[in-house]
Amino acid sequence: MNIQHIDKKPLALDRDAIWSQLRVEASAAVAGEPLLGALIHAGLLHHQSLEAALAYRFSLKLASGEMSEQILREIADQAYATTAQLGDAARADLMAVYDRDPATHRLLQPVLFFKGFQALQAYRMAHWLWQQDRRDMAYFVQMRCSECFGVDIHPAAKIGTGVMIDHAHSIVIGETATVGNDVSMLHSVTLGGTGKEDGDRHPKIGDGVLIGAGAKVLGNIRVGHHSRIAAGSVVLHEVPPCKTVAGVPARVIGDAGCLEPSYSMNQLLGIEDYT
Repeated sequence: MNIQHIDKKPLALDRDAIWSQLRVEASAAVAGEPLLGALIHAGLLHHQSLEAALAYRFSLKLASGEMSEQILREIADQAYATTAQLGDAARADLMAVYDRDPATHRLLQPVLFFKGFQALQAYRMAHWLWQQDRRDMAYFVQMRCSECFGVDIHPAAKIGTGVMIDHAHSIVIGETATVGNDVSMLHSVTLGGTGKEDGDRHPKIGDGVLIGAGAKVLGNIRVGHHSRIAAGSVVLHEVPPCKTVAGVPARVIGDAGCLEPSYSMNQLLGIEDYT
């Protein structure tokens, strides 16, 4: 499949074609901006697969004086080699950003430049470590992800695929939170607890939910599939499926307005929603 990035949509790619398209875009980017040649070659063109490129990016960004790039690369390579779902999730997340973010015109943008996508893949690596009972290493990855990207996701949290975290500044997702498939959230979202209680204490976000910038969802509550949480809302109670909630504290103000809020990214609240 020979698809260029001149026209953003549609871009329907299978597993192999995503990597091929990334390489096409990378070559074009080098030709257009030679000063970025070393970065783009190291980040994309030098590698044989998306998994290898992501492992390189993960190790490069999260390495520190306390943990070498080589050790982190070995961890990531092992994770991708033994768990095909990690690569599948990365592809779904990548296409989610491309499909939903109007500022994304090429697949290489999230891979090389967008901290929301990169932080989400780092979380997936931490979650893999958590599942391998390598808890301290998972905590290290969480710490470095918070330091590098401003995104703090507990490695025990469960996040589905096809997730977009736009801008991604100050995202906090707690230990027992779950996030469904095809969710979109903007910056400064918190999925947190409400006190010092232990156990299952964080929100459960359904599939296809749109969470606006600055929204706080607190406690062991469910947010129904394909619902919409308005920017700046504080959600303390269950949200039914296919509804819009807004306010502090949030209340239902109407239907979600469409079948797939996380795809439409429509955050405008019509006047009829308040009547």
